[in-house]
Amino acid sequence: MPQPIVLIQSSLLALLMLGATLLPVRAEQPGANPRQTWQMLDYIAVDYAGAVQGGHIVSPGEYAEMQEFAGAVRTQLASLPKSSKKPALLAQADQLVVAVTTKAEPLHVATLARGLADDLLASYSIGAVPTSPPVPSRAAALYAQQCAACHGSAGRGDGPTAAALDPPPIAFSDATRAAQRTPFALYEVISQGVPGTGMAAFSSLSDADRWDLAFYVGGMAYSPQAQTRGETLWHERLELHSKFPDLEALTRASEAELAKTLEPVQAAEVVAYLRAHPQAVNEAAAGAATGPLALARQRLAQSERAYRTGDTTRAKALALSAYLDGVEPIEPTLATRDAALMRELEAAMAQFRAKLGHGAMPAEATVQATRIRALFDRAEAVLQDRHTDTTTAFLGSFTILLREGLEALLIVIGMIAFLRKAERRDVLPYVHAGWIGALLAGAITWAVATYFVDISGANREVTEGVSALFAAVVLLSVGIWMHGKSFAGRWQQYLHAKMSAALTRRSAIFLFTLAFVAVYREVFETILFYIAMWSEQTSGAIVAGLLTGTAVLVGVAYWMLRLSKRLPIGKFFTISSVLIALLAVVLVGKGVAALQEAGWVSQALIAAPRIDWLGVYPSWQSLLAQLAIATVAVAGFILNARSARAPAKS
Repeated sequence: MPQPIVLIQSSLLALLMLGATLLPVRAEQPGANPRQTWQMLDYIAVDYAGAVQGGHIVSPGEYAEMQEFAGAVRTQLASLPKSSKKPALLAQADQLVVAVTTKAEPLHVATLARGLADDLLASYSIGAVPTSPPVPSRAAALYAQQCAACHGSAGRGDGPTAAALDPPPIAFSDATRAAQRTPFALYEVISQGVPGTGMAAFSSLSDADRWDLAFYVGGMAYSPQAQTRGETLWHERLELHSKFPDLEALTRASEAELAKTLEPVQAAEVVAYLRAHPQAVNEAAAGAATGPLALARQRLAQSERAYRTGDTTRAKALALSAYLDGVEPIEPTLATRDAALMRELEAAMAQFRAKLGHGAMPAEATVQATRIRALFDRAEAVLQDRHTDTTTAFLGSFTILLREGLEALLIVIGMIAFLRKAERRDVLPYVHAGWIGALLAGAITWAVATYFVDISGANREVTEGVSALFAAVVLLSVGIWMHGKSFAGRWQQYLHAKMSAALTRRSAIFLFTLAFVAVYREVFETILFYIAMWSEQTSGAIVAGLLTGTAVLVGVAYWMLRLSKRLPIGKFFTISSVLIALLAVVLVGKGVAALQEAGWVSQALIAAPRIDWLGVYPSWQSLLAQLAIATVAVAGFILNARSARAPAKS
């Protein structure tokens, strides 16, 4: 906690600050001005190094100003409206006051001030974003009229009136200081002024003029040569575009932050170019809008922005849309070209949604979003590679049909084999009507999804998830029932009873429904995959893959039916019951995963492998659901075995 004398000083300074000229964004209680609070934090982060070095005061005037601003930050934060994050902000402010009072190292103070400034932005909306790209060149005349008298014509802080000012005007040409400042910070200074200095507020200027000035003075420390080299870097290294997805990101970017991920010289050159030409960010975004992941990029940027402003609900909805509507449609094609990249991208977006759901700090979400944008760049490079289009289209078409078709085939063939073993061929039409009806419904789905409406990603996942869970529950009950009939004597009893009884209408509807749901779920997903990967250039390869996959499925079906005829009735039921129970475990895992992707079920990720064909996904919810189904199946099998042994003992 701060020393008593510092608290007294802070309180007195706060009373003085209330009389300063303020420019509030919204009507708030007296003294509450998050914009000015953020501005003071930015000044502390940048200017403290000029006041204290090695634990000693090197500039008494600067140090007094740092103490004043630190105390005022604490007082203004206390007067802001109540928020769940306010206590944490106050605790951070206390740490900052102590650090300044004890003459801590500049790096430590800057880290505390910037961290508090970022969290303040996330907790209280300031809402200062240019509505259109600033035009720095337009501000040259305005600077000469309004700023040059103090800051000098070249921004060196040596204007005609500079000598009379204490503290002296800022030198915009100072490269070290310029590396720490952001256009947003400069805009706030121009808009609000700096209490206790000669810097007045220029709130009478239009918003556009203030942004033009902010970018103009923010670029005065950079040479024309640096701008030219920065332009080359910007156009050659497209991954840089992901660091500046919109104007808001550019206004909050500093050279020092960019230098954490780039060579310092390159960071300075890129910033030099973008400060002089901020419209380049919009131009890059417009160019990216034609890429296959344009919608995903847009939704991700919107989600990140909403989370920074505290709108968590909207941020989570946008993050989900970024995946379902922006990424999932291209997954079939990406999977055939780079399956590992597809899984990495899918996992990264799931982690981003998890961070939002768990209330992570905005800085953590931003780091994850930056990682995702880098994966977007890699994915688009893979998707735009035309060298392997024909081969990958054929393999994608073939594997999609085979993967989805085998699950449905196991269920339908199992039902047909069972009815044949039971000599109930009169019931087979209900099963055939179910799977044929599912194929027809799939054709209708294709027409609707292609020509009439765009089925959203969430609706796709909900359909797949609910149908998978329904099929899993039904299959579990059927598997346990079939296992019970596999014991000696049980099958003969059942067959004798059923052969003399007509099939009820309820049983017929049940068989029809199971066949329909099992097949339609796979047809639905397959149709949407084909729509997503279809293109005129590779249509022949896609059709060839479809026909080849169909032929393989027909061969597998024939083999399974022949095999079922040769198996003894007891062994047939034993093998079938185990396979059906395993399929129920697979489907419940896929069903929960689909509902998680649709946002219906929460997602707690763990370090576990992902095995799609087994329905194993790295989340507690899906794994626990599979464990529950497996436990019920094993318990049912054990009870069947015990009940079969009981009559034998008697």
